Amino acid sequence: MAGAALPGRLSWQSATVVELIDETSSTRTIVLELPLWGGHRAGQHVDVRLTAEDGYQAQRSYSLASAPGDPQLMLTVQRLDDGEVSPYLTDVLEPGDPLELRGPIGGYFVWEAKLEGPLLLIAGGSGIVPLRAIARHHREIASPVPLHLLYSARSSEDLIYRSELERLAAEGAIELDVALTRAWPEDWPGHRGRVDAALLERLAGAPSPRPLVYVCGPSGFVEVVANTLVELGHDAGRIRTERFGPTGS
Repeated sequence: MAGAALPGRLSWQSATVVELIDETSSTRTIVLELPLWGGHRAGQHVDVRLTAEDGYQAQRSYSLASAPGDPQLMLTVQRLDDGEVSPYLTDVLEPGDPLELRGPIGGYFVWEAKLEGPLLLIAGGSGIVPLRAIARHHREIASPVPLHLLYSARSSEDLIYRSELERLAAEGAIELDVALTRAWPEDWPGHRGRVDAALLERLAGAPSPRPLVYVCGPSGFVEVVANTLVELGHDAGRIRTERFGPTGS
């Protein structure tokens, strides 16, 4: 891999991998040291570029999993078997390796203390990554804005950051609801099945004031959730979405 440590907000920089954390069987968090990093806002992303020995390059965007106040930069990557970049990041990358990236990027899907609440975060699968950054930032600044997180995953084994989210909920930092869509334990207390209109109406049907909503996940999931919220009376201008397709990672 090639890397250049160039100054500038959107210049390519070479980070160093300092730790790798397995979140699920297919998902890994990459902890990075980046000396020239100028800071970011919760919800932003970066571009990651890999360069092969023959000069071939592949580039993908990944949400930042770390809050602005975290001492190190974190990316959480879910492996896609047909991907060009994610298999390397989840299966080959080791501590001490360089990783070339640029950013931070994005100004729409971000949350800051000055924004009015309450706050509703809705994640599908690995769409939890930027929402984790928001939840972390919300906690680190001791925001008084109520935060409710709805997280949809295939099974309990697919829940990324499960222990951390449950700890935040136990501490009262967030209100947490989890929906499992394909498999669940017999004693599962949460929602069983896909996120639907009935669940969204129960969680966010008629709050006052209407929450500021962030929805992130696969394109189909995001479209259904956003459209359903609008049908329930939510202001489309207070629904921010970020989506990803089935390939390209």
